[in-house]
Amino acid sequence: MKYAFYPGCVSQGGAPELYPAATTICQRLGIELQEIRSWTCCGAGVMQERNQLFGDVLNARNLAKAERDGLTIMTICSTCQGVISQANKRMQDDPEYLAQINTHLAEEGLEYQGTAQIKHLLWILIEDYGLDQLTEHLTRSLDGLRIAPFYGCYIVRPTEALGIEEHPERQTSLETLIQTLGATAVDFEGKTRCCGFPILTINERNSMAMVGKHTSEAKDLGADAMVTPCPLCHLNLDGFQPKAAKQAQRNIDLPILHLPQLIGLAMGISGEDLGLKKHIISTTPLQVKLGAAR
Repeated sequence: MKYAFYPGCVSQGGAPELYPAATTICQRLGIELQEIRSWTCCGAGVMQERNQLFGDVLNARNLAKAERDGLTIMTICSTCQGVISQANKRMQDDPEYLAQINTHLAEEGLEYQGTAQIKHLLWILIEDYGLDQLTEHLTRSLDGLRIAPFYGCYIVRPTEALGIEEHPERQTSLETLIQTLGATAVDFEGKTRCCGFPILTINERNSMAMVGKHTSEAKDLGADAMVTPCPLCHLNLDGFQPKAAKQAQRNIDLPILHLPQLIGLAMGISGEDLGLKKHIISTTPLQVKLGAAR
């Protein structure tokens, strides 16, 4: 099982603990990753708002490289998943637009035929790898842990670009995985809403209100931690949680885990190797409860 690996910017920048956590669990699971050479940023939706053609050319460049190698792209970022999927759909639906984009790719000797697929690690584990096979690699029980899923925006909408109609189970994929790992999924209203990151620099107060609402709601429902497949959501929910708690005038202290970190814990990988010490909100109480703390 081999994929064209698209790590995205944040996993090697703002949340550098994500990259090694993801590659470590894939190596142990026997999932081969071939990182796309000289990959470019997906634009995170912000670039597309300013110049859609430019943003789509950048994504077509990555897609063309994966297509040339005959590999499905694996992402570890919901935002990358959503943005690349939307760009791909625009090109697949409009041959003239694709031809226009290919005139730009030709400068690098590339051409995109519109056949590449993009799948988040979350979907790959459920749809391609298989949960039965995954459970064979689980060595530490997460029984007793209550984990709140946080999808964010880009991995659940727009549904037509993300294959939700063909794969409706993707809408509950986080809960499915949490339960497969042996933990209890804590359902809460905000799990598919925006984390507030996109408006952080233009309306910090509202962004903090969103962080505070989501984390407080999950905490009050008894969650020990929250897990997200999006590092941008992680940056806001973890990094700005202290400021959000101060604005909300309450204590929250809810650890926010990257998806590969939760999987890695269930596989018996140490918290140190998974980068759990790099979080703003301490994960020590969670690891103590799990019995994974050194």
